[in-house]
Amino acid sequence: MFRPLFVFIGTRYTRAKRRNHFVSFISLTSMIGLALGVVVMIVVLSVMNGFDHEMRTRVLGMVPHATIESSEPISDWQGLASKVKQNPQVTAVAPFTQMQGLLTNNGKVSKVLLNAIDPALERQVSIIDNFMQQGQLDDLKPGEFGIVIGDKAAAKLGAAIGDKLTFVAPEVTVTPAGMFPRMKRFTVVGIFHVGAGEIDGYLGITNLQDLARLHRWKPDQVQGIRLKFDDLFQAPRTAWTIARELGEDHYYARDWTRTHGNLYQAIRMEKAMIGLLLLLIVAVAAFNIISTLVMVVNDKKSDIAILRTLGATPGTIMRTFMVQGTVIGVVGTAIGAVVGIFAALNVSAAISALEGLIGHKFLNADVYFIDYLPSQVQSQDVVMVCSAALILSFLATLYPAWRAARTQPAEALRYE
Repeated sequence: MFRPLFVFIGTRYTRAKRRNHFVSFISLTSMIGLALGVVVMIVVLSVMNGFDHEMRTRVLGMVPHATIESSEPISDWQGLASKVKQNPQVTAVAPFTQMQGLLTNNGKVSKVLLNAIDPALERQVSIIDNFMQQGQLDDLKPGEFGIVIGDKAAAKLGAAIGDKLTFVAPEVTVTPAGMFPRMKRFTVVGIFHVGAGEIDGYLGITNLQDLARLHRWKPDQVQGIRLKFDDLFQAPRTAWTIARELGEDHYYARDWTRTHGNLYQAIRMEKAMIGLLLLLIVAVAAFNIISTLVMVVNDKKSDIAILRTLGATPGTIMRTFMVQGTVIGVVGTAIGAVVGIFAALNVSAAISALEGLIGHKFLNADVYFIDYLPSQVQSQDVVMVCSAALILSFLATLYPAWRAARTQPAEALRYE
């Protein structure tokens, strides 16, 4: 197969064993350094993608995309839901009522946010069914005061299925004998595990009618309706538009950006900043090619002079060393991409195995919003990393190749 002269010589220089073993060692370390930089970038960006994905699917799959609420209990929530469903971006609607308080069991206390639901409709707006460890939502029957809690709350309270928990509301009842806190006994009918400490430790789910009675409302009255959107990023604007159409004097909207928006934005910003810092590592590895090629040029001065006397132009010499440096960059980037993708696909399992081996959790759900290390490889990240590495590698060849092209045959062969 025909190959241009500069390609033939450049690839031959790359394969050949050099007289100067130090130059060969520097070439190898440049290639390995570039490969390691690509590996680290792919793995770290995949982990950040994993956090982003888990945030959107797990945490934001449990909390409402948006809610429509009123300052007064809503009686005809079915009619309100019918109006809201007319918006094409709303995919599902479910009623809810909330109350904060404390759960107690045998002297143990835990704060809780009671979220009252209609089990049949909740499945349309929440992914809670996917994470039930014991029991099911259908066990939340009206009038029985059942409760579903997270596994962290169950462990803290020492509670299991069938146990009775006392809910203490942040209100008092005034009687002739004095003021007493409002309390109600709930029976544990289910335990879930989402993997998010905030949810597993502090969320309790009960039936809509039971919490209405605790609020001293009518059984069919609710606090508001929960909305699910096709695109959760459209939730803030669309929810406020719906609230205005329903009447700002009666209804107002809340959305996920008020509760978890800062965390999501922090993850996105961290990915961008970490990606930029790791790109500098790749740049350092790529620019090691400069030192490699400079030493190669010094080592091959006599070869360059002979090529020049045989009729090779400065452009041919320059392209020859550009090919050699580019080959180093391509091989290093290719090795880094293959190893990086493999490592990113297996980093979650590897960390889990290491945690089991040493008996220590690296991600504590009390500190982080999930208790495991997620990873999601995205093709656009791999392409971006490899492209950046190749471009930097190519740019690193320009100066040494230019120096090689300026080599004068008479000067190079003076002492030969």
